Amino acid sequence: MYHVIGSARNRGFRVIWMLEEIGEPYEITPTKPRSEEVTRHYPAGKLPVMLDGDTVITDSVAIITYLADKHGKLTRPAGTKERAVQDGHTMFLSDEFESLLWTAARNTFILPEERRVPEIKETLKWEYERSLERLEHRLGDGRFLMGETMTIPDILAGHCSRWAEVAKFPEPSERLAAYFTSLRNRPAYQRANEG
Repeated sequence: MYHVIGSARNRGFRVIWMLEEIGEPYEITPTKPRSEEVTRHYPAGKLPVMLDGDTVITDSVAIITYLADKHGKLTRPAGTKERAVQDGHTMFLSDEFESLLWTAARNTFILPEERRVPEIKETLKWEYERSLERLEHRLGDGRFLMGETMTIPDILAGHCSRWAEVAKFPEPSERLAAYFTSLRNRPAYQRANEG
């Protein structure tokens, strides 16, 4: 059984959602960043952390990639052209979507107040709007980023869309809104959201 340290209120949501999608058993220890429970396993204190036996795995993207590869679900096989395309979507979402949202969060409530630059949020929202256009192009006519089968980048897109909504970032196009809604309507998403 996997042990997730984190919660559905942070990037741990991605890991919980992934575990729900692939149907693997897990337990959760809800905690906050830099708590003793986290730093015992990961001195940086960042969430989420997942334990697979004695192995500590950090970073949500690394964790869900590990789970996908280990169980052969929600991914294309490593070393294939399809996997390279999938990894491109994953990196795009990490680099362009999540980084903008993370920078906004850091300048809203994470950094010490004297280090925050609140004015940057308008620029980040402007960049996010352009990233939405690039995501829509990547989505094309498929149900998911890799066509008709859900993969890792869809989990990132779904999580980031929720984050963007809470942060009051620009709204997506009708096509992307339908895509995000379809992700949120998945039973595994709903179960993860209850965690």
